[in-house]
Amino acid sequence: MRKVIAAAVLISLGAGTALAGETMVFPTKMGNVTFHHKDHQQRLKDCKLCHGAAGPGKISGFSKDWAHRTCKACHEKKGAGPTRCPDCHKKK
Repeated sequence: MRKVIAAAVLISLGAGTALAGETMVFPTKMGNVTFHHKDHQQRLKDCKLCHGAAGPGKISGFSKDWAHRTCKACHEKKGAGPTRCPDCHKKK
């Protein structure tokens, strides 16, 4: 029975990665922002860092301000990823 439960847990954890979209594009006035979800998921490994208590597929209070406060701060803290406006916002 323990093996069945362990297998179910592993499958459900792997399903999150399998079901995650490769990329998401957010249209903005400053230019589209392309977010590479699967890359972030594989690097961070902890969905709660972004999704919090809302759970997979949802981010409570997601907005421009949330992204600037959360994403930019994380990039600055880790010394990786874009932190300047034109690094994320790309005009066509």
